[in-house]
Amino acid sequence: MTTPQPRSELASALRTVLSPALSALLVFSLFINLLYLAPSLYMLQIYDRVLVSASVPTLVLLTVIIVGLLATLGALDGVRARVLARLGTRLDLALQERLLGALLAQALRQPGTASSQTVQDLAQLRQGLTGSGLLALLDLPWTPLYVAVLFLFHSWFGWAAVLSATLLALLAGVSERVGSQRLAEATRAEMAGTQRMSFALRNAETVAAMGMLPRVLERWREHHVPALRQQLEASDRVGLLTATSKVLRLLTQSLILGLGAWLTISNEMTAGMMIAGTILLGRALAPIDLLTSSWRGLMLARDAYARLGALLAKHPPEPEHLPLPAPAGRLAAERLVVSTPETGTAILKGVSLALERGELLGLIGPSGSGKSTLARALLGLMPLQSGVVRLDGADLAQWGRAALGPHLGYLPQGIELFDGTVAENIARFGPLDAEQVVAAARRARVHELILGLPEGYDTRLGPGGVRLSPGQQQRIALARAVYGEPVVIVLDEPNSNLDDEGESALIETLVELKEAARTVIVITHRPSLLQRADRIAVVQQGQLALIGPREQVIARLTQAVNPRPRLYAQSH
Repeated sequence: MTTPQPRSELASALRTVLSPALSALLVFSLFINLLYLAPSLYMLQIYDRVLVSASVPTLVLLTVIIVGLLATLGALDGVRARVLARLGTRLDLALQERLLGALLAQALRQPGTASSQTVQDLAQLRQGLTGSGLLALLDLPWTPLYVAVLFLFHSWFGWAAVLSATLLALLAGVSERVGSQRLAEATRAEMAGTQRMSFALRNAETVAAMGMLPRVLERWREHHVPALRQQLEASDRVGLLTATSKVLRLLTQSLILGLGAWLTISNEMTAGMMIAGTILLGRALAPIDLLTSSWRGLMLARDAYARLGALLAKHPPEPEHLPLPAPAGRLAAERLVVSTPETGTAILKGVSLALERGELLGLIGPSGSGKSTLARALLGLMPLQSGVVRLDGADLAQWGRAALGPHLGYLPQGIELFDGTVAENIARFGPLDAEQVVAAARRARVHELILGLPEGYDTRLGPGGVRLSPGQQQRIALARAVYGEPVVIVLDEPNSNLDDEGESALIETLVELKEAARTVIVITHRPSLLQRADRIAVVQQGQLALIGPREQVIARLTQAVNPRPRLYAQSH
């Protein structure tokens, strides 16, 4: 006996959102489809009763009834559409935070792989829930109702409906098999091309300054043109099948009208049944026809569902953690091993170190040695192949990111300020505490600079806002890193864009952080910053080649660079 597989996270979310309303939607669909019988029955009564009896009162009464029924039909159909639209919104709101969290985890594990595709997939799934395809699926179970009524008119009418529905269903299945693979390949190629173009747009100045646009466009076309070709092939094949389906439906309705005429002449049915049967057949085939025409949207929603499900499965939610007391700032790394996700090549190879509260560590080493990777690993931003990082003795995994974040400060190499005011950026887009914002700006020695901006702390940055120089961005990002009195602060090349004045201000900030007993790690090659370090660690080829008190490490490095000749040492 096989154990049933647990339902995926996305499937559970869909069930949670849809289940409360699904029964109501099915009931609505039942009454809507019952009311769709009204026009055919009205036509039947007109031909077989009103015209025969020439009764105007009967005509008026039937007309009043059909108007009321169709008004009810319109109201129910409108309510069903509104319910579906709100279900799509509820699904979006229910998944938004979780998906963005998984997207962030993906970006941390595989830098450069995250894109806006996840947001587009969520929108595509929401549209699939509110589009005509789902309406067709809700109406499809009631097709046998119309077929049963056709059988009541005449068995040949019923079998004609069964044959037509079967042929249309087969065409819909062929459309899915023919086009789904091509469409999936086209979507993957389009995603790769979009990711390349997004990267080029983020580096627009470099592209424009060095005339790289033609070559960037050429690389983008390598993915975009095949995607267009595959989309065109899929559309051509499905378009042919869709056209065939429409012709088949129209042909069936025409032929059944001819069949009805022959049966009427043979006195096996009435003229009213002939007309009403033709209308009912069209209604019976409508959901299948609508499914065929909505095929592309349904396939896109299905593929989006698969991608979103895979993303959530690959990056499960953080477990609930018992709240820990505020840390003092003791940081330790034990035998850290970090590898690249793609190749498995080790970036860090068994790195261990320990920092006491209030200690300032200078981290140096050649480019590509693993300094920035070590800094991110110490902040819990890199997945560890083995080893552990501890804050006050507790594994960082025992903290939730939301609980841990306020205790950490980080100034990365690539400075990014977000769309918002200066104050919002410094406050990390949390509740604005004016005193803490100003205190962080003063600690980063950027208060006067901010006051000189057009609207001071209320100056809007990002799209449509004030454009800051790289040095100004770096200094405001430093204020963001020290906001809220974090106990551990990691600064990756914090003076890479600073002038002499900015560097002097940075040194004053480091001195103040040491006096406040903050644990600080600074990645730098500037002697002026290293002079403030208590200890220096040298990283080479992913390992700690040297670590110790500042004077000892500097002396050993100086000796390694300028060794005394043996002959000179012997003669003196």
